[in-house]
Amino acid sequence: MQTTEELLIERAVAAYLGLAVGDALGATVEFMTPREIIYQYGQHKEIIGGGWLKLPVGSITDDTQMSLALGQSIINTKSISAQSIAEAFNEWMKTNPPDIGLTVRRGLLRYRKTQQPIDLIEDFQCAGNGACMRLLPIALATFEQSSEIIKNANLKHAHITHPNALSDAACYMVIQLIHLGLKGEKNLEDLQRVVNEWLETNPQFEYRKKVCQNPSAFIVETLQAVFQSFFNTTSFEECLIDVVNRGGDADTTGAIAGMIAGAFYGKNAIPINWLEKLNPNISQQCEEQAIKIMQLRQQIVF
Repeated sequence: MQTTEELLIERAVAAYLGLAVGDALGATVEFMTPREIIYQYGQHKEIIGGGWLKLPVGSITDDTQMSLALGQSIINTKSISAQSIAEAFNEWMKTNPPDIGLTVRRGLLRYRKTQQPIDLIEDFQCAGNGACMRLLPIALATFEQSSEIIKNANLKHAHITHPNALSDAACYMVIQLIHLGLKGEKNLEDLQRVVNEWLETNPQFEYRKKVCQNPSAFIVETLQAVFQSFFNTTSFEECLIDVVNRGGDADTTGAIAGMIAGAFYGKNAIPINWLEKLNPNISQQCEEQAIKIMQLRQQIVF
């Protein structure tokens, strides 16, 4: 029989694999409209690569790559250090990744010029989803920490590229949902109640009134699509298929939905054919980082 800690680590691994699987699944239909997806695929539900990036089968994009860079920084330093994280992101950008958002690129070029990791000037143009897509290592490292520690830890990675209050609010909500999943909370209604209470002070993210199709990289649209898919389905597979078939910024909606649903439903809920298609090196990195961060979490300096 598994211990509580073993179950916790298993759900952390599921969140990491969910992130990568959602990223790989959504990348195929990124920037397509729902109608274009229907015309080309009927319903997109297999990891087949391709898309506008012409990716090999099982490859991932900047969502997972930046998450892994962030996670490795935490593991290497046993801390949430803005300087270390900024340098990790900078080293990643030096590899000339095929996909990098304009806001991320601008933030990292600012870091190269100033060597100051945190951008202190809030910018509405930074209300994209680039911080939210990569926050999973922060969520794991801050499990069972106070809201103040969680918010400060998130800021140290998010404000390198996305100094924006809407982005901050979204990141905090997604971290809360991941934490509920890690705790073994298996009641969708309870998680939905947490989100709906949060909407009282963050009404911009209201998701219950209008179906969000073709979501852009604007963090509000991203979370609206993710919430609709997560709360209106009852399995990991159904959630991920629903969200990526909305098109738009599908690799990121897939990644964010995947990390939440992975923590909530667990590894056994992730379709085996998706896991088998995922690049094995990426799968290994995801599993290893999830385990290491959870094992180190009591030692991490915030």
